[in-house]
Amino acid sequence: MTGKIIKGIAGFYYVHDGHGKVYECKAKGVFRNRKIKPLVGDNAEFSVLDESGRKGNIDRILPRKNSLIRPAVANVDQALLVFTLAEPTLNQNLLERFLVMMGKAEIPTYICFNKLDLCPSTQWMDYLRIYEGAGYRVYGLSVKEEVGIEGIKELIRGKTTVLAGPSGVGKSSLMNFIQPEAGMETGEISEKIKRGKHTTRHSQLFYVEESTFMMDTPGFSSLYLEGLEADSLQEYFPEFFSYRKDCKFPGCVHIGERVCGVKSAVEAGKVNRKRYENYRLLYQELKEKRRY
Repeated sequence: MTGKIIKGIAGFYYVHDGHGKVYECKAKGVFRNRKIKPLVGDNAEFSVLDESGRKGNIDRILPRKNSLIRPAVANVDQALLVFTLAEPTLNQNLLERFLVMMGKAEIPTYICFNKLDLCPSTQWMDYLRIYEGAGYRVYGLSVKEEVGIEGIKELIRGKTTVLAGPSGVGKSSLMNFIQPEAGMETGEISEKIKRGKHTTRHSQLFYVEESTFMMDTPGFSSLYLEGLEADSLQEYFPEFFSYRKDCKFPGCVHIGERVCGVKSAVEAGKVNRKRYENYRLLYQELKEKRRY
């Protein structure tokens, strides 16, 4: 039989057969020998050992379309990065890291700012302009007030979408609203530290409607850039592209060069300064990592 892994906990993998049945399976030792770790979203061949108890073994992981390390998921069509501007305040550097890693994995990525009821509309419009100007489609919503949900429903229809972002931004609340049967635990924001409690501990795939799945993933407060060279980082800042022709040197990385089209665009307000400063920080981090 073939199915899709929807959850993995403590060595057990829960495989949906596509017809409403979920089997608790163990992965054969051959996976460990080959250093293959099954991921949520994997399509797998499995054997049923006990139909009444819905027990089985995973025999083979089918070829993956793509995979991510953090969050650890496979075979996604698109990513929806959920962040907030208030409670918790926006960690823009973390957002840039997610955008870079999704771009590296060649996964179409959309940005969603939740809890717009908690921030001034001028602040929301500022960030809408920043990221639309960088080439991303941006959604604003308030799950609490049920505003903007229809746009998200339209976005995810017919796709497998991974929700990613920090804790406390409302990923699980959004998931619950779109698919009430998910029955996910939702946490409150700690008044003391204004951060989300880690309510989602494992990546999990949920069926929404025909051909439509959503993956909720644990919240991350940090994200390291893996498998990326510093000089290629600029490829994941699309707003740089049209200004690179004005750089004096072909290999310009837009950091220390005197004549640089991107730096000039930043000074002229054509490229967002905060985005550029985060680019500089990430570039330096990647250079330091290579050194050690």
